[in-house]
Amino acid sequence: MRGPLGPMKRRYPSSDGNTQMGGIIKHNRKCRDVVFLILFIAFWVAMIVNSSFGFNQGNPLRLTYGLDYKGNVCGNKHADPDLRELEFRYWVNPNQVYESGLKKSQFKLSNARSICLMECPIPSENALNWVCDYPEGDIHLSMDDWIDKNYNYFELLKPDMRNSSLQLQGPCYPIIFPSVNVFWSCQFIARASNMSLQHWKQMGGVNINEDIIIDKSIHKSINSRSAVLKRYVADIGKAWPVLIVCGGILPLFLSVFWLLMIQHFVAGMTWITVILFNVLIISVTMFYYLKGARSPSCCCGAYDHCNGYFHPLIYCDCPSNPYGNICPKGKYDVKWLVAAKVIGEVQALIIFPIIPYTIIAIFYMFWFSAAFHLLSSGQILQNDCQSNFCAYDLGSKQVSCDRSCGYSIHYTPHITVAIIFHLFGCYWATQFFIACSSTVIAGSVASYYWARGETSQEIPFLPVFSSMKRLMRYSLGSVALGSLILSFVKSIRYILESVRRKLKVANSTPESWIGKTSISSSRCCLGCIECTIKSVNSNAYIMIAITGKDFCRASAIATGLIMNNILRIGRVNVIGDVILFLGKLCVSLSSAVFAFLMLDTHKYRSAHNKISSPLFPVLVCWGLGYVVATLFFAVVEMSIDTIILSFCQDSEEHQGTAQYAPPLLIETLDDENEMQRLTQ
Repeated sequence: MRGPLGPMKRRYPSSDGNTQMGGIIKHNRKCRDVVFLILFIAFWVAMIVNSSFGFNQGNPLRLTYGLDYKGNVCGNKHADPDLRELEFRYWVNPNQVYESGLKKSQFKLSNARSICLMECPIPSENALNWVCDYPEGDIHLSMDDWIDKNYNYFELLKPDMRNSSLQLQGPCYPIIFPSVNVFWSCQFIARASNMSLQHWKQMGGVNINEDIIIDKSIHKSINSRSAVLKRYVADIGKAWPVLIVCGGILPLFLSVFWLLMIQHFVAGMTWITVILFNVLIISVTMFYYLKGARSPSCCCGAYDHCNGYFHPLIYCDCPSNPYGNICPKGKYDVKWLVAAKVIGEVQALIIFPIIPYTIIAIFYMFWFSAAFHLLSSGQILQNDCQSNFCAYDLGSKQVSCDRSCGYSIHYTPHITVAIIFHLFGCYWATQFFIACSSTVIAGSVASYYWARGETSQEIPFLPVFSSMKRLMRYSLGSVALGSLILSFVKSIRYILESVRRKLKVANSTPESWIGKTSISSSRCCLGCIECTIKSVNSNAYIMIAITGKDFCRASAIATGLIMNNILRIGRVNVIGDVILFLGKLCVSLSSAVFAFLMLDTHKYRSAHNKISSPLFPVLVCWGLGYVVATLFFAVVEMSIDTIILSFCQDSEEHQGTAQYAPPLLIETLDDENEMQRLTQ
């Protein structure tokens, strides 16, 4: 058995080896893992510099709207001309769209002449409608007058301009094909209007190609991977009220409500959580059944509280949990009782998570804004193309073939690096804030545990703030190291998973059983390593809060305690972790469901705030809800783990008899007959 750290009762060895008076929490401490704290500060400086680049170079409008033939972003009020209300991109020359869709053609749709309109035009049933370029030069019209005339000033053109228009060289172009708005681009319907086409031919217009290629060319451009990714990111920006309500406010209230339930209904919280989880799962299933008009699967389940897993019930009339009368009571709920008592005595624990919640909320607002600008950064440059299409230039008053290429957003390799760094920074910062919150909670609960009985006067008047002070002064470096390790392992796992998916898409996955086994084994190992590191980190933060050691030493102490008391810890902790996980899922799933309901309203299905898909906003709300629930549920989770590790340390320091533990905890964890049964 690992040797004792020193006498626990009223004395504790200081960091310099000398024994001093005071409790285990009050012993002499010093700053730990300072190098990693400096690294974290440098990382934040780099995050600010990286984000400033995005704010300078990016424009979130690029994620939603396309570019016109001048390189302006549709909907941009700072463009020349002012395009603040002109959000729909329309390709004026149907022959250019046709050629861009040919398989052997080198002409791309990005080089086709496009302008920004307020709505997608449609052909007339009894005449020929026109769409003309932005008014300039000899066309003395304001943008408002141009819009009022439905973008048509063909009757104002001189004979040479009319002749070039009939050659599909502008400045006016005929509306031959109907078009509809598809993600702020006017999608052509490859069925020409007979009346408009007849008028066009009577006026002597050139031949216009009719084929399904016109439809497919625009469809292919709109649904490219980069276009879809940009729309998904833009959806998050448009749905920011949903993120605030369902990703921030709603999980906050649900998490606080859950903590209050723990404090007042501790005996039944296990069953309350399981029942709420089952009700939520059934409600979500029925909701998607009604939305999708599909037959529901006639299956539900009941949670076996005694054994810690679900049993499927293959019938529709699901009764109450059939295992409720079998499971013994009292032994498995002691941790909830002790945790509730801690929360009752250290009442600041309930409101403390609001502090890290506020910090994370501010960080996420900054991070999302910077992410939108980084993803939309890049230079708008004219393409280098070989085009045989010419257009009338209203400024030079002649047909010009020099500037017939379109514009595109060009991304440099360092932008990709900046985006990857930004994503890693979000995960590391989130883990850091969660770790700080967990360490403060562990320090508060440890003050409660180690100041029982004759030393009850040692409990600080405000243990939460005392724990925050110790964290800020001594242990920020250790917390930064622990969160960095977890973020690094998570990043490696994500990279390997991305490589595996690309190989699968390219049909390059190994066909031999050795290759498949290697891939599966690596995924499994990385998953196990990640789960292990999460567990080790959590216990290390507890020992950091108790002993003030550095991260590596605290991890070793916590691991030794767990290995020496594996039966005790496993007996009271496994099912508790499952219930806490179900509680987090309840909060996060509720956030996702309410987000979907808000996004399913008229506001986000039409007009300016229309989103392309509710998928990304719902997933983001689910993730934010889980983070918020993790912050608040850490009050109970860290209280349980801190008390158990403190009990194990207390027992080892006093020859197997804990002197500071509550009587109910001693009765449960020191039951000799039960321990013998578990050992057998």
